[in-house]
Amino acid sequence: MRIAQLAPLAESVPPKLYGGTERVVAWLVDGLVDRGHEVTLFASGDSKTRGRLHSVWPRALRLGRKGVDPNSAYAVLLQAIARRAREFDVIHSHIDWLALPLLGRLGVPSLTTLHGRLDLPGLGDVIRAFPETRFVSISDHQRLPLRDANWLATVQHGLPPDLLRPSYARGSYLAFLGRLTAEKGPEAAIRIARAAEKPLRIAAKLPRAETAYFKKNLEPHLDGKRVQLVGEIDETRKQPFLADAAALLFPITWPEPFGLVMIEAMACGTPVIAFRFGSVPEVVEDGVTGFIVESELEAVAAVGKLDRLDRRTIRARFEERFSAQRMVGQYEDLYRECVAAGSNRGSQAHHLNQRTASCHSELPG
Repeated sequence: MRIAQLAPLAESVPPKLYGGTERVVAWLVDGLVDRGHEVTLFASGDSKTRGRLHSVWPRALRLGRKGVDPNSAYAVLLQAIARRAREFDVIHSHIDWLALPLLGRLGVPSLTTLHGRLDLPGLGDVIRAFPETRFVSISDHQRLPLRDANWLATVQHGLPPDLLRPSYARGSYLAFLGRLTAEKGPEAAIRIARAAEKPLRIAAKLPRAETAYFKKNLEPHLDGKRVQLVGEIDETRKQPFLADAAALLFPITWPEPFGLVMIEAMACGTPVIAFRFGSVPEVVEDGVTGFIVESELEAVAAVGKLDRLDRRTIRARFEERFSAQRMVGQYEDLYRECVAAGSNRGSQAHHLNQRTASCHSELPG
């Protein structure tokens, strides 16, 4: 198949540092190419892919020139796919709602994977405006606020099994990996680690909008020893950071759509201690790949039970459930379904036009 992938422009594909969606898109494109498909990636010019790159903006927005209006970059992306749409059998969008008005008018089968939270005001109105748009969720929980959307399937993320190597030695510290925002739970992670008498290492992205939050609520607790801020890390540094940890703390307080870091930890054989929010029960197997807890007190108790978990089993469950090959195969099936549905509609429209023409020819002149 000839497949177009529309990627977000905030980060490159894959991202240089932090970035979940762009990382998943990179693995998806490469996996589809490995299966013999012709894949064109519409993304920033600093992206790297085994597919064909159509650069729509010189550099990813977050690491590019300051002050650039994101809407201008996305306008260029939409124009690019509009001009080339007929070259593809199917178009797969990862840019949430932006492309919906265009995709429905291109005459090419398409689907949109929603990567963010869906409980925000006004999204129900968007869904009702596009009743025929095909959507894919990344967890069953993610789609709950928009039950009436035209959901094709849930496709959980997957990553290449050889990307992160497992370690079967018991780790020496607790790890926090993510964004330094209140909903991700970095303050809770600090309290849990202190109560469990374990050192905590934080590898995280600090959004500019969260600078005040960081200085007030997190910075005073960073002593460089018991609580250490590592900063943003790339794939090379992520490997030892997660593999050498006793557990990943994931004390979120928001409806997490998926939580890629959880399966990255599992790929390293590292258990996950997570609050029961969002996708967590769909990703973590309680008592097998980690512990699902209801409170900080339970999280502290879970740290004391980590020796009950087998890191080899955690890695094995990752390979069984969260490989990129499984993810790619599921999307491949959805593409075929979309193409077949588009062909059927085209055939029906053709027969309708023939019948209409026949009726006109039989009318008296």
